[in-house]
Amino acid sequence: MRLLLRWLIASVALFAAAWIVPGIEVDPDAYWVYAVMAVILGLVNAVVRPILKFLTCPLILLTLGLFVLVINAVSLWLASWLAVSVFDVGFRVDGFFAAFLGALVVSVVTVVLGVFVPDEENEGRRERRD
Repeated sequence: MRLLLRWLIASVALFAAAWIVPGIEVDPDAYWVYAVMAVILGLVNAVVRPILKFLTCPLILLTLGLFVLVINAVSLWLASWLAVSVFDVGFRVDGFFAAFLGALVVSVVTVVLGVFVPDEENEGRRERRD
């Protein structure tokens, strides 16, 4: 259930990014694109993002963590390229600046909506106290 909620939150965050950022284009009347793109972005974040963070660790430390924003942008850009090229899904990010702003929007919306998803660890602790 928690995984389904996180997937839904990612879909809503991608919808918000496509709606706000001018360089992100989605095929018209294709709401399923957001759901598929959420899966692709999740896979990129699970596989490629840790490698990028490991390789750029000195830059992350030097910039006090701000370089993670660039890694998020690269992840969104890569996910968009995979969606269009490999999976034939109509979610296009035009350029790095659009990817950067889109990644910011996705991050903010995900954090704000993620507050409403109960954490399994904290939920178990609350039950033990009662």
